[in-house]
This record gives sequence, C-alpha cells and structure tokens, in this order.
Amino acid sequence: MLYPLFQLLLAVFSIYSALKFPEEVKFYLVLLCLMVMLLISWADKGKKKAMLQKNPEAEIDASAKDPAVLEGRAAEALLSPRNELILIDAVHFVLKDLGLMVSTGVNYHSVDRIVKIPETQRAFGVEVMVSDTAAEQNHPKFTRALEFEKEKKKKEKTLIIAGTHTRLPVSERGRVEDTSKALDDFLIRHNMSLITTYRLYELWQKAKKGQNLIAGIFQELYSHPGGVFALSSPGDSQPSSLSVVTPTTL
Repeated sequence: MLYPLFQLLLAVFSIYSALKFPEEVKFYLVLLCLMVMLLISWADKGKKKAMLQKNPEAEIDASAKDPAVLEGRAAEALLSPRNELILIDAVHFVLKDLGLMVSTGVNYHSVDRIVKIPETQRAFGVEVMVSDTAAEQNHPKFTRALEFEKEKKKKEKTLIIAGTHTRLPVSERGRVEDTSKALDDFLIRHNMSLITTYRLYELWQKAKKGQNLIAGIFQELYSHPGGVFALSSPGDSQPSSLSVVTPTTL
C-alpha cells in the first residue's frame, strides 16, 4: 500500500510542478518524478516476487479461488513442473490437501518443507527435486538431504519427493526406472525414502475418490527402511494404474 501512495504523491507533485514552476525548472522536476515512479514500480515488483517465493502456496493461490482450478493447477505443476520452485509450491498444496501439517521448515538450513503426520510426533524433512530423467545421486538435493540428516530431530525422517522424467508422457511414467542403482544404494544406506510426484499424484487422486488411506500410507512411509517407496494396490506388487485428467493450464 505504501508504494502506490508514494507514486500518487509523485504524480500530483509532477502536475503541480508543470502548472506552477518556471519553464526551465518544471521539465526537470516532471522528469525526475517519472523516473522515481518507475524505480518504485520496479521495487514493488521485486518485493512481490520475493513474497511469492516465501509464500508456499502463492504460485497456486495467487490468481484463483475456485477449488477445481486450484487443484488443476497443482496437478499440472506436480506432473509437469516448469521449475523447482513451482514444484515445491505444488507439493506443499497437495500434502496440505491430503490433511498433513506442512510448514516451511524455517528452523532448518537445508530442507524445503517439514511435514507432520497429524496426532503423532512423527514428521518428515522433505526435499523436492526435478529431473528430466531418472534421479541421480549427484543432484544437489541429496547433499542437502545429508545436511538435514545432521540437524534433524529424533522423530524426523528424510523424504525426497522427486519429479522424474518430467518430459516423458505421463502415461509412460510408471514404466521407467525413477532412480539409478547408485542412488538406490545411497537412499537405503542413509534410511532416506523417495516418492515420485507421479506416485504422489496417484495417492492424491485416491484420496479424492474417498479412499481413506493417507494416515496409514504415511505411517508406512515413515517406517520405510529407505529407497524408492511405491504405492501398491492390495494384493498387487505393482503400482496401481493412474488415470490422469487434463489439468488446467498454468
């Protein structure tokens, strides 16, 4: 509110200058006012951009209130993220929609989100990453995950949420390997679990259909010994099929 008010005062002053000051002075005063107004506009845009990065749901919530539109945008960002920041926002939105307690983890230096299972003391330190191919151990987020391992509390577990094969058609995502062998060994060695955004989307859609699986699945995920966590249908060792609706374009 302060920036627009200041711009209005400058606009009024520039008009006053044009009417009251001598010719040799008013031109420079008006020009100076316009330049300052332009600088204020740039500063205001920079401030709004910083606020978007700090607000975990700003990318999704900024321009729509219709739940269907918000969910469509979250689905689009989850499956085909334009960048990592947008994917972090989408993951935050979906986890919160699943009934989990999500925060930005401001007390840590190396985690994207802290996610708590309601009515328990169990929590995850979540790292969110994006890769056009399978996830590899040399991705910077795994270095951050090791840092979180050193600073995490007793009841917290490291969880990687990975957008893998993001350029591959969604219908083919369940047929490819999401991690390298070296990364599998790394995750198991450090008791870290990884779930892909494709599988998180599948879980979200099951919850939308009324399948009350969330608490049990995240308890199971918390007890997972490490490696890739796959959602499975009862009596089926393979992940259940995913029917993807076309989400609203971001």
